[in-house]
Amino acid sequence: MKKILAAGLFAAAGLAISATGASAQATLAQVKQRGVLNCGSNPGLAGFGVPDAQGNWTGLDVDVCRAVAAAIFNDPAKVKFIPLSAKDRFTALQSGEVDLLVRNSTWTMTRDASLGIAFTGVNYYDGQGFMVRKKLGVNSALQLNGASVCTQQGTTTELNLADYFRANNLKYEVVAFATADETIKAYDAGRCDAFTTDASGLYAERLKLAAPDDHIVLPEIISKEPLGPSVRNNDPQWFNLVKWVGYAMLNAEELGVTKANVDQQVKSDNPEIKRLLGTEGKFGEQIGLTTDWVVRIVKLVGNYGESFEKNVGQGSLLKIARGQNALWTKGGLQYAPPVR
Repeated sequence: MKKILAAGLFAAAGLAISATGASAQATLAQVKQRGVLNCGSNPGLAGFGVPDAQGNWTGLDVDVCRAVAAAIFNDPAKVKFIPLSAKDRFTALQSGEVDLLVRNSTWTMTRDASLGIAFTGVNYYDGQGFMVRKKLGVNSALQLNGASVCTQQGTTTELNLADYFRANNLKYEVVAFATADETIKAYDAGRCDAFTTDASGLYAERLKLAAPDDHIVLPEIISKEPLGPSVRNNDPQWFNLVKWVGYAMLNAEELGVTKANVDQQVKSDNPEIKRLLGTEGKFGEQIGLTTDWVVRIVKLVGNYGESFEKNVGQGSLLKIARGQNALWTKGGLQYAPPVR
């Protein structure tokens, strides 16, 4: 959830041209020839991207990478996860070290316009929040006047914090650290009254605390943080492929196509399901895939709702409510264009 300051991003933007002309328009061919998708990931954010002791990666972001691999190879295991820090993530994408970056990265105008990358959609709508100890007796961020707040240095999280306190005429003391791990450890050690990062990160980081149940996440959300995958902006075919993998997972959930019933749904007479699952039309071929591309994704990874519940929802340790990440048909923001 840490967002590097614009100055650093502009400095890194020049590296975008290091992706050679030969790679433009050819990412899919390179991935197929290599036999594996190189995916930039967060190495330690529970629910989004983290490997276990055996090196098995799980998370909502991880499932995006696995879904792309399933669509291309019919094998979600054909992914090489490359752990990246917040500082290095965009440079790794620009340079071609990774084919795809899915690392809880916020889609912003500066990143769109200056880095030579393109966001393919939003797989998690987030916003910055605060966590405090229950014993502090605070129920709202507006009660944090005079508080010390732990945050990570050189991020827009730090800037959002300053904006919020200034806008509400509140005083505070920032206690900033170079890395996310240092920041949460400092909060746990009592070096500050509150900890701030994106709300999803608060739930994930709370699991690392010595006594997680002694801490609460306050209700205020002080920023917009649309998190999503990104690719280099020199390959429209690859951009469309990654974008539509995300849309396919959303459309599958909306149409009730799940891991458990996808084989039966292939026989459906519903025109929308027929187009989605490739029994009518050749939509997969338009993005360089086979007609059964969505069947592969759902059977091997699941639809968006299944991925959400398993990784960050009620079936996970984080137990985050769907909220604004619910489908548009259920009052949320998640909405996918139709396959037609």
